Amino acid sequence: MIRCYSILALAVLTLPAVAADWPQWMGPNRDDIWTEAGIVENFPANGPIVLWRHAIHGGFAGPAVVKARVYVTDYLRMAGDDQPNPTQRNELQGRERIHCLDARTGIELWKHEYDCAYTISYPAGPRCTPTVDDGRVYSLGAMGDLLCLDAISGKLIWSKNLPRSYGAAMPLWGYAGHPLIYGDLLICMAGGKGSAVVALNKQTGQEVWKALSTSEIGYSPPTLIHAGQVAQLIIFHGEGLDSVNPNNGMSYWSQPLRTAYSMAIMAPRTDGDFLFAGGHSGASLGLRLDPAKPAVTKVWQGSRTIGLAPVSGTPFVDNGIVYGIDGNGLFRAMRLATGERLWATAKPVNGEDNDRRGPNEGATFVTKNGDRFFLFGENGDLVIARLSSEKYDEISRAKLLDPVGIGLGRKIVWSHPAYADRCVFARNDQEIVCVSLAAE
Repeated sequence: MIRCYSILALAVLTLPAVAADWPQWMGPNRDDIWTEAGIVENFPANGPIVLWRHAIHGGFAGPAVVKARVYVTDYLRMAGDDQPNPTQRNELQGRERIHCLDARTGIELWKHEYDCAYTISYPAGPRCTPTVDDGRVYSLGAMGDLLCLDAISGKLIWSKNLPRSYGAAMPLWGYAGHPLIYGDLLICMAGGKGSAVVALNKQTGQEVWKALSTSEIGYSPPTLIHAGQVAQLIIFHGEGLDSVNPNNGMSYWSQPLRTAYSMAIMAPRTDGDFLFAGGHSGASLGLRLDPAKPAVTKVWQGSRTIGLAPVSGTPFVDNGIVYGIDGNGLFRAMRLATGERLWATAKPVNGEDNDRRGPNEGATFVTKNGDRFFLFGENGDLVIARLSSEKYDEISRAKLLDPVGIGLGRKIVWSHPAYADRCVFARNDQEIVCVSLAAE
């Protein structure tokens, strides 16, 4: 189903001479920086122009946008109770689907689908944003089905089921670690003995190397950093942090950081010589990266008064300050080098009702554009704000989507949007929407 919103709305979607793509989770460099110019300073009083809507089904996976095509996944439930219980698995019958849409109109260009029985908690649908690279789309489903498709035709090139291939236990909340392209490799969290992380040939799906054993792989993606004069692959799993050589999986260093329920979810973030990660129940850690070799020193350990421990979104780091939703649902600023908390607010999710604490384990996805930030909250609002070590300064706010999913007893949208072609592309469990953010 597509609803276009007037000739004027379509006219607004005139692509700039060089359109920006959003080919994977958190953007081209996985740093949540959106580089396009000509973006609105404030939303119009009646909200930004909706260019199109397209009906889809459930999922936590955000879209990717490449060469005027949108790639998004969902789950078409056919049987079973999908009401989530935080610690119990649902058993569903249905089909996972990868959709390719025209970014200008929302018209579906192709769709690939396959039968997929779910045995996970929070079974709304896939968790991982598609990754588009060199004419191919890589999709990782909630049950560990890894697919490589032709980006133009949707033809299946190769596929692999990670838990079957590596004898891995199914994570309670499904596979959620967004695959990473590194040169000719596709790096994924898999599980199993000696294969917590695996590197596959991205052309064929054949294994190149595998590494690490952990009781729970968690839900954090493989993360590439450059420190100690080398490239390091940081793996945040249910028992801690490991750094390995991305070319062969050989270990560099390891640091324990146990999160409750193995809820290692955020991608570890760095700034200068510092790295931090955090997860459920206030577990967080600040490390100093050795500038001369791949090694670290612990500089702070999170507590009830120190650090930042997100449960859903990955925080943003800017000039040594970390901005993100803490485990108690408050949007917080923290000094990365020391773990010092600077301020906290519930406004990104709660608007002007800042006297009420944000919902526990809330989600706000933070993207920088120029000197300000776009924050997409679990309530479906998009906020323009300026963030500093001193304060949260909200500039403008607009409703993008209705929160229709269920999370911890409330209505939520838990998916990272894409920013491309001077638009925002966002989805809930009923539709994906394209909204113009172009300055008039």
